[in-house]
Amino acid sequence: MSQQVFEAYFEFLNELKKNNNRDWFDAHKSEFKKLDQEFKKFCKNTRDQMQEFDVIEREKVFRIYRDVRFSKNKQPYKTNRSVIFYREGAIRRGSYYFQIAPGKSFVGGGFFAPESGDLLRIRKEFEVDAKPIREILSQKDFENAFGGFMNDNVVKTAPKGFSKEDPNIDLIRNKKFAVKHDFTDAEVLQPDFQEKLLSYFKLMLPFLDYMTEVLTTDLNGEPII
Repeated sequence: MSQQVFEAYFEFLNELKKNNNRDWFDAHKSEFKKLDQEFKKFCKNTRDQMQEFDVIEREKVFRIYRDVRFSKNKQPYKTNRSVIFYREGAIRRGSYYFQIAPGKSFVGGGFFAPESGDLLRIRKEFEVDAKPIREILSQKDFENAFGGFMNDNVVKTAPKGFSKEDPNIDLIRNKKFAVKHDFTDAEVLQPDFQEKLLSYFKLMLPFLDYMTEVLTTDLNGEPII
C-alpha cells in the first residue's frame, strides 16, 4: 500500500468523520471499495511477511459498519480501519492488531479480552513469580516501543482473591494484557512504514511466547494441552 493510498484513505476517513451518514457514504462507496481493496492487500502482504518470524493463521479486517444496536453513539460508520492477525494453533496464544485513522493510528498486541479462566491463570502466575514478565517489559527495545501494558482497563484495588498489598498488584490489577505503540500520521505516510510496523510486531514475539507458556501450563509448569 503506497503512501499515496494511505494519504487518500486518511482524507476519506476525515471526510467520513464530518459526514457520518448513509447518504454520504453511499455516494462515496466506490471510492471506499477501491481504498479498502488496497488496505486488504496491504494486510495480506503484511501477514505473509510476518510468517518469517511467527506462524499466522489468518488476518481479519474489521468491517467499517458499526453495530449501533446497543450503543448510544448511533453513527453508522467507524472512522478507522483495523485488522487483527491470529497466531496459529493452541501452542501460539495472543494476537497482533493494527489500526489506521487520522491522528489515531497504532500497532498493538497481546490479550485484549482474556476469558475468565485465562485471566485468573495469568494473575496467579504474576502473583507467584512476576520476574519473567518484568524482564520482558523492561527489555530496552520493548520498553522504548511500548512502555509496558496498556492500563486503560484495571480494577480499582485488587481482584477478588488477591491482596492489594501484593508486590505485583500493579500487574495483577489488569483486566487485559496488551501493549500498544502510537504512530503519527507522518510516520504512516513514510515509505518504510510497513517495515516499521513489522518491526513492532516482531518485538512482541517474546512477550506472546512467554504468555503462551503461562496459558498452556499449570502453576507447577506442567503442560495442560
